[in-house]
Amino acid sequence: MINYEEETGKKAIWRGDVTEGFKRWRDGQKIYGVDKKGIGILVSEEIKTKWEKFGEEKNFSTISSLIRQAVNFYIDNQQEILSLENFSTISRELKRPLTSIKGFAQFIIDKHKNELSWDVILKVKEIIDSSILLENKIKNLLEHQPVDKEQCEILIVDDDESTLNLLIGFFESKGYKCKKVFLGNEAIEFLKNNSPKLILLDILLPDISGYEICKIIKSNTNLKNIPVYYITAVTKSEVNENLKETKADGYFLKPFNLEELNVLFEYLKIK
Repeated sequence: MINYEEETGKKAIWRGDVTEGFKRWRDGQKIYGVDKKGIGILVSEEIKTKWEKFGEEKNFSTISSLIRQAVNFYIDNQQEILSLENFSTISRELKRPLTSIKGFAQFIIDKHKNELSWDVILKVKEIIDSSILLENKIKNLLEHQPVDKEQCEILIVDDDESTLNLLIGFFESKGYKCKKVFLGNEAIEFLKNNSPKLILLDILLPDISGYEICKIIKSNTNLKNIPVYYITAVTKSEVNENLKETKADGYFLKPFNLEELNVLFEYLKIK
């Protein structure tokens, strides 16, 4: 037993019982993994089943080999993975102020061009052109990143942070996962790869009208059956005028009572 423990670094007796490793060593079998140490991982039965299924599909002999390869891959590619994640976040944060800059610059030219000198107009046009150029560069870089589908039941499109937080808190307290976006174009990009069960859509957005977004959704074969409800501060009469043309399923006027939203749970129960 002493020789076994010195040779392998393992115990010959554990909790009063002779170990199976010592028995095999005593019978002349080779002991593998002398220079290795085990690492235990506690996971749910659901995760274990998921890993086993993936391992079988990808020809991993054991879950251990899957974990080893996954960890090594992450370590070897950590910098690249992190840079992609950071870039994606930074890009989306840049697109919001860029949209505002471009929009306000265009507004200045459209509304005040007769009051401005030609030099000022040229400078403002340069701002617009530079914004568009940078926006396109960001878009091209994002398009070359791998696309991951996000699992969510509700897409909420609103440029008001307090409204977003209120709605997300309400629906997540009921067990539903939400995706929030601040810009209309960002919502359209999201819907190219994702199909939520419900869309809550503000009408007055910084870049594109909620009416136009709804038309795009309802004219798309893959998206047209997703219920779209406006959440808006515009007048009831204006919304009603546009409801039929945009094919929205309904609306809630701000400030709304959260109890009004209970009618939406029927859509969310659909598998």
